[in-house]
Amino acid sequence: MNSARSRRTGFGGTPISAPSLDDARAAAERIREVAVRTPLVPLRSYSGARPEILLKPETLQPVTSFKIRGAYNWASSLTDAQRARGLSTVSAGNTAQAVAYAARLVGASARSRLPDTTPRAKIDAIEAYGMEPVFMPGDELFDWMLSAGWEGEPYTFLHPWVEPLMVAGSATVGLEIFDELPDVDTVFISVGGGGLICGVGSALKALNPGIRVVAVQPEACAPIRACLAAGQPVWVDPEPTLCDGLGVPLVTDEMWPLLRSVVDETVEISEEQVEDAIRRLALDNKLVVEGAGAASLAAALATPIEQRGRSVCVLSGGSIDGDKFAAIVGGAV
Repeated sequence: MNSARSRRTGFGGTPISAPSLDDARAAAERIREVAVRTPLVPLRSYSGARPEILLKPETLQPVTSFKIRGAYNWASSLTDAQRARGLSTVSAGNTAQAVAYAARLVGASARSRLPDTTPRAKIDAIEAYGMEPVFMPGDELFDWMLSAGWEGEPYTFLHPWVEPLMVAGSATVGLEIFDELPDVDTVFISVGGGGLICGVGSALKALNPGIRVVAVQPEACAPIRACLAAGQPVWVDPEPTLCDGLGVPLVTDEMWPLLRSVVDETVEISEEQVEDAIRRLALDNKLVVEGAGAASLAAALATPIEQRGRSVCVLSGGSIDGDKFAAIVGGAV
């Protein structure tokens, strides 16, 4: 057990507040010319019946993940002096790509700390955007975060989980879902650090408290259920998972109250279920989706229709190594 883990499960800050609908709408206007308003696409079916699972493909964003919504909402709100210092973050890959892209748009340099297990596809994209990657072993990276290592950063730092402008950017996903499908029953959302589900869930609950929000995590790293059982934030011991973007072994003190308030249910899925979802999305809907993004569909498919009703699955990202993707789609794994 590393030192930070033994000391705390938070960053020493106050719990984050739910973004208001005004916050979400302001973010939607701010990102309007940068982020794609992704459509709801029916999961391909051969029955001809009304589609009961719809996909929200955030893989269509310019950085192939939802992260651009929050990253640009944050970067475009900085002062000239803050941008001049350069932008930095810590990431499993997708936040880094989004910050790198946003930094280019606002004329800033950028760097990100990343786990040394980051998939090659994400590293290549980060470097292509001109961002400097700084690699660290996973345990050291969490220790750096929980000990507030970023306070010594010369760059202007974006915390990927607890920054309110990031969460408000994520809330725009909820606005779009409700605008297009106000009679949605259940929304399935993969959870890593928690910013996506806190943002989307806050918007949906403000618009219709009856919409069920389901938190999805891999069996290999599922801290939410452990936190619910303990009644407080705790660590879990993660195992390797295809859902690298969901490999966060804790819910922080700052995220816990809001996350607990918006989540109605949790679902854990196996690695085989994730592979099946990736394969189905590729072959039936012609969508390239990473493990973390496909987890939401895996959870929906594992839930009886009478329990979930008409559902939306947020496909959060599409950065997956080509060899891994080909092996999954070809059935070689």
